[in-house]
Amino acid sequence: MNNRIHQEDIIRVGRGDQPADLLLQNARVVDVFSGEIINTDVALHAGRVAGFGRYEALARMDLEGRYLCPGFIDGHIHIESSMLTPPEFARAVVPHGTTAIVCDPHEIANVLGIEGINYMLHASAGLPVTVYVMLPSCVPATRMETSGAELTSGDLALLLPRKRVIGIAEMMNYPGVIAGDREVLNKIRIAGHRRVDGHAPGLTGKDLCAYVDAGIHSDHECVTADEAREKLRLGMYIMIREGTTEKNLEELITVVNSQNSRQFMLVTDDKHPEDLIELGHIDHLVRMAIARGIEPMMAVQMATINTAAYFGLRDVGAVAPGFRADFAILDDLERVKVSRVIKDGQVVAEAGRALPFESESPARGIRGTVNIDNDSIVDLSVRVGDPAAAEGSATAVEGGRVGKTEGGTAGKRLRVIGIVPGQIVTEKLLVEPKVEDGLVVADPERDILKMAVVERHTASGNVGLGFVKGMGLQRGAIASSVAHDSHNVIVVGASDADMRAAVIEIAKMNGGAVVVVDGRPIASLPLPVAGLMSDQPIKDVAAAVREVVGAAAELGCQLPDPLISLSFLALPVVPSLKLTDMGLVDVERFELVGLWED
Repeated sequence: MNNRIHQEDIIRVGRGDQPADLLLQNARVVDVFSGEIINTDVALHAGRVAGFGRYEALARMDLEGRYLCPGFIDGHIHIESSMLTPPEFARAVVPHGTTAIVCDPHEIANVLGIEGINYMLHASAGLPVTVYVMLPSCVPATRMETSGAELTSGDLALLLPRKRVIGIAEMMNYPGVIAGDREVLNKIRIAGHRRVDGHAPGLTGKDLCAYVDAGIHSDHECVTADEAREKLRLGMYIMIREGTTEKNLEELITVVNSQNSRQFMLVTDDKHPEDLIELGHIDHLVRMAIARGIEPMMAVQMATINTAAYFGLRDVGAVAPGFRADFAILDDLERVKVSRVIKDGQVVAEAGRALPFESESPARGIRGTVNIDNDSIVDLSVRVGDPAAAEGSATAVEGGRVGKTEGGTAGKRLRVIGIVPGQIVTEKLLVEPKVEDGLVVADPERDILKMAVVERHTASGNVGLGFVKGMGLQRGAIASSVAHDSHNVIVVGASDADMRAAVIEIAKMNGGAVVVVDGRPIASLPLPVAGLMSDQPIKDVAAAVREVVGAAAELGCQLPDPLISLSFLALPVVPSLKLTDMGLVDVERFELVGLWED
């Protein structure tokens, strides 16, 4: 059926000349346009809303006074960070009322480039969740790390016409934007009328004005209310993020009021399987907003029509004639209790379970992506006063290993990454090192552990070495091939031997996460799809995550989700101090620095 016949068909149903496919009777429509709850019947035809009121229909469904709410939309998420393939992610979120997401596949793009984006588009087609794609703007995120691919503005221009591609994703290279870097600005220009999302943690004043001048329209990195207000006043849309690690809703929701609420969206960014099972998805954020004083209608708008309007999705986000029949049916509006989900006019989830649907094999076409030079991890030592290194060198590299040797360090303090619980930002700490036999070693008694980032795309042998405080391990090591954004292998440990064993185990699994003690893996999570995603059902993935987190806890880790905390320690676009395979990065200075204070 072509679009013209399809449109005329719905018009005939709307005016009552032709029976609808389905009539939803006795509904309480959550009308996000008028802000009202409307008691009415709703006629559906060809997967869309045809009209309100009494209609003849081929089938009827009595909602018995339940709330007919627009399906929820997550305006910013990385599916890969759930460690689930797109079909399994859909099975996880559909029962919670999610019918659309806007994803940024920059995790897999940093590993596989265009091949990774093509995989995500292919694997997400025909699911009971519409997956819209924002093209990754920063692959790699910076030149201070090694990624598996590079995407130019020309590459993105070729992908923009693809179905379900709707814009350019978070522009993390805000220094490049502000400096007027030609290639960075080209990536913004090619978007044309489409949205360009922002990523500008802590950016303020004239630099923020310049960033907005470039044509960037949103930000999901606000941490404080003042930061959100400043960006809001400059016309930016604020994505209130509440993920597994990044928890900003409680602070930012205080900025929302009846005059500005249409500039806000609810997003998750990153969600782990356990959270999806235990807490839910966008429905959880709506509940949180309501519990913190936001009117239910306003909270629903931030999860539906606001997001759709921002991205220019003209036929989703509302229950209204001509819109897609994508609904979350709620038993209770304030508790956001989802009892049934309808997508394109068909029931796709009931009683907390997704109905069966067909999907492609989760690993189809994905090649092996963990390629490590084992010689590079034989020696992970950090020596004090080695004359082979330049005085105060920030980029001393010997055999591809960064930060292994530092000259002239007597009396100086060590730069250490400080984990901030519940956030992806870190602190810059200066501590007295623990030295044994001329080597700087981990000091579990002070919760100072050694960490390494091992390049895994080309087996280059690059290894960045550093130290971190806040992980809590007393012995052993924990490693993962999920390390934003370039996803090299990251490992933290109390001993070099266990760190080496953990990296070797990651390579054997072709990606994943592992906890090692005394040279032996005691818990593991295989992630063979690009080293980022599992090929197993969500319950099995969640169980493996629990085993890894539990094993880390037994070794002293007190972080609620050390895997997510670990993954962001390598992200050199979020302040303050991070580690890549090229070395220690001072994000505020946007440059590599030495392990020792200047």
